[in-house]
Amino acid sequence: MLDYDREAVHYDATRGGVPRADAAAAAVLGLLPRSARTLLDIGCGTGLVTQRLVRPGLRVFGADGSHGMARKAVERTGGDVVLGDVRRLPIRAAAVDAVSAVWLLHLVREAAAVVAEAARVLRPGGVFITTVDKDAGHDVESDIDAVLAPYRSFDEAFDRSDLIERHAAECGLRPAGRARFAGHGQGRTPRDAADALLAGRYRSWFGDDAATARELAAALARLPGQEVTRAEPSYVLQAFRKES
Repeated sequence: MLDYDREAVHYDATRGGVPRADAAAAAVLGLLPRSARTLLDIGCGTGLVTQRLVRPGLRVFGADGSHGMARKAVERTGGDVVLGDVRRLPIRAAAVDAVSAVWLLHLVREAAAVVAEAARVLRPGGVFITTVDKDAGHDVESDIDAVLAPYRSFDEAFDRSDLIERHAAECGLRPAGRARFAGHGQGRTPRDAADALLAGRYRSWFGDDAATARELAAALARLPGQEVTRAEPSYVLQAFRKES
């Protein structure tokens, strides 16, 4: 896992920045009922998306477990950010109309606990909106993906859509809509992918096998268009409504 306290300073610049955050926020708002007056953005990170969840009559709060990230979110949003574990939120039950979780569940092995917390803090009729299948969204069927495919599996992803739907159902949350948005600025070049491999960014696929990482990096280095960016990822948002 990354040290998010240290990553906070340059986190946004390495992950698509404002264009990606704009797309994510617009997609979340598109799934948010017009009646919602309070939204809790959990795992809010630096607040880049949180800051953009703007609509007349809507009050938005953030929550993150990293001091560095939460501090950055406070600076960016002007406040209304709580420091807390997303599996045990320091928020009373049935307190908000909506909960959003953008690029969070793929990081948390205990995703079921996060979904349960979202359900707990939602009022009856409230909506939980979350990204699912994040890693799969990066598979754009490019030549880079063809090189990595033998080592890539989405079966163990914590945010697999079928698993999240199952967790949600156990908490009284029912499907209430889906949306897609582009991961602007996140299309990879072969050189970027090779550098990420050698830096250990894809270790979850093949453990600490440095020899395999070097082999794959060499294969990526042989691809044409070393500086040509391949297609951007496409992310999926799933909405769930809490039963009344």
